[in-house]
Amino acid sequence: MQRPHGLSRLDKPGRQTKCAMSRCSMRYLVPFALSFCGASSALATDNCAADAMIVFDGSGSMAEMGFNHIDEPRIFEARRAMAEAIPQIAQDRNLGLVIYGPDGPDECSGVDLRFAPRADAATPILDAVDQLEPGGSTALTQAVKLAAHTLQFETRPATILLVTDGKETCGGAPCALATELVRDGVDTTVHVIGFKVRGSFFSWDQQNENDYTAAESVARCLADDTGGTYASAETLDQLIAAIRVTLGCNVLF
Repeated sequence: MQRPHGLSRLDKPGRQTKCAMSRCSMRYLVPFALSFCGASSALATDNCAADAMIVFDGSGSMAEMGFNHIDEPRIFEARRAMAEAIPQIAQDRNLGLVIYGPDGPDECSGVDLRFAPRADAATPILDAVDQLEPGGSTALTQAVKLAAHTLQFETRPATILLVTDGKETCGGAPCALATELVRDGVDTTVHVIGFKVRGSFFSWDQQNENDYTAAESVARCLADDTGGTYASAETLDQLIAAIRVTLGCNVLF
């Protein structure tokens, strides 16, 4: 039985538009009421037709459910969100895909460049996500680095969207990578969507249950330091909106 397919890019007018306090963080996105720090409410962009890479979390945690306040595996809603958002976005820009997590010879080597940016990429992206069986660990730093090199970030502008459930579990250093991308790149922007990110269930720092369900991805610094957008998404609609805002060209307001 075929899984259901299912869901516009925030442009930053310039690196100067980063907010001094939260640097363009979005805590919980809703489809028609998005709050952006230091950005125009008209979410058009000069660069929204440039080539971009999607880095998609296929690690084992995308199949988790139950104990972590999640009623169904994250991958189900992620598939629906991609299917709703990507076809329209792919009409305006070439998209490529990296999936990390499954199919490696060990837990951390499953980082797979499915293809570089290409025209009409919606069908191959959605097919890859539909066929994905989550597994392995979260080598998100290595995956984002692969996407950057695929875009030739050292010689041309590069836009990357990372969709992740939060943690780096393969020893990568996302903040160090952010420094490298800014230092060595022409104009590299990484957007990060933290989808149903969970904190440590047993943590001395946890004050209440909200601390567990309102955690942020360790990859947030990739967005903050490169002038991208960090978005937290807890629902299908929030995830759809985040994908559209970070990659699409549509004006929402």
